[in-house]
Amino acid sequence: MSKTPKVAILMGSKSDMPVMEKAAAVLKEFEVPFDMRVLSAHRNPDEVAAFAKGAKDCGIRVIIGGAGMAAHLAGVLAAHTHLPVIGVPLNSGQGLGGIDALLAVVQMPKGVPVATVAVDGAVNAALLAIQILALSDENLEKKLIAYRKKQSGRTNHDR
Repeated sequence: MSKTPKVAILMGSKSDMPVMEKAAAVLKEFEVPFDMRVLSAHRNPDEVAAFAKGAKDCGIRVIIGGAGMAAHLAGVLAAHTHLPVIGVPLNSGQGLGGIDALLAVVQMPKGVPVATVAVDGAVNAALLAIQILALSDENLEKKLIAYRKKQSGRTNHDR
């Protein structure tokens, strides 16, 4: 397995870690190398832009950005890269149940798309990243097919 990260998991705050660790667990299960860090679109805007601009050159192929409240992280990442960005709106626990973050992530302007999963949907974000990577990785595709069969209760003998 290559040690070069193929997926980056970014989150706006350390308090987002419990949810975003679920994405990391899925990537570990599929043996997909990843980089995980805390970078706030508002507190570290220059670092977020620099990370996004340099991600492809570092081997990253998909970026997952999780944030709550105003939830600008995924959009700022998408503004600075041509890589696929998956946004995970997070429930910050500050009154709106993550709906504020969901609307912020899903309402990107035309030309700067962010694939968006459900509030606290880090597992699906990781699975979507794996699906994207599996387009050019036959071994990963086989693992994904086996995962889906296992999830549905089907065996390899079922078609």
